[in-house]
Amino acid sequence: MERAELLRRINTFPLAASTLAADMLSGGFRSVFRGNGIEFEEVRRYEQGDDIRFIDRNVSARFGTPYVKLYREERELTVFTVLDCSASMFSGGKGDVNRFEQALLAAALIGFSAERAGQRFGALFFDNEVRQLFKPGKGRAHLMAVVSAALSVRPEGRGSALSSAIRGAGSLLKRRSLVTLISDFRCPDWEGELRGLAGKHDFIAVRISDPFDYEFPGFGFLTVEDPESGKTIQAATGFSSFRRAWREWNEGQSAAWADACRRLGLARLELSTTDDAPSVLKFFFQGRRSRVRT
Repeated sequence: MERAELLRRINTFPLAASTLAADMLSGGFRSVFRGNGIEFEEVRRYEQGDDIRFIDRNVSARFGTPYVKLYREERELTVFTVLDCSASMFSGGKGDVNRFEQALLAAALIGFSAERAGQRFGALFFDNEVRQLFKPGKGRAHLMAVVSAALSVRPEGRGSALSSAIRGAGSLLKRRSLVTLISDFRCPDWEGELRGLAGKHDFIAVRISDPFDYEFPGFGFLTVEDPESGKTIQAATGFSSFRRAWREWNEGQSAAWADACRRLGLARLELSTTDDAPSVLKFFFQGRRSRVRT
């Protein structure tokens, strides 16, 4: 899709974000922070009815009378997106967008929802290494700087530095945040790195897929290249046995990803290049909100 058309779509997202924001920040995100989103403010003398768990023993010992710690709720939270810009993300596109373009649309919508809710938004872009880091900030200008940079992204090498990107996000985010990782997950050895980050944050894994993953058209003999490694094979796409093996392999990859997310306790969403991203994300976050209420 042309850059101008992508930008036109993205510019419609503030309207969709007005309804998505409440669902996104009222579901699992709020439940994670319940009892944790507070900051120390001051101490005062103990009064009858105060929770004894908040007694400050050091201050109480110094003054010879009980003092308790007071806290204020921390209402500014961080929404952070880790965006895969590796070569495999620029494949697919049975619909009118490829994998990366669909990932960008999803990331932009999440960013607009954070901006609508008055929350900080940050992002990290990676391909075969970490390419760009946007520290969390507020406001439309900050968000559009992230979007503009993403619109200009092109992969600069082979492979995927997903593990390094996860470590980078973990080192930046000191407080619990809503972290969305948008990728095709076509690389090994990311589960171990993600375990630590997922335990500290409300984490959502979004896997970008394409109909070609499951239904390869019968074009005859084709040279098929793996965009991550550059390796090629001669594929007999006209044979049903090849197309069946292709579908089963991709279904296995999807199932392995889903199993890994379950083991790590991650919320997960598979988003196809033919999906309407705003509709799918709205349905997903509404579902999370409903589960928290029940």
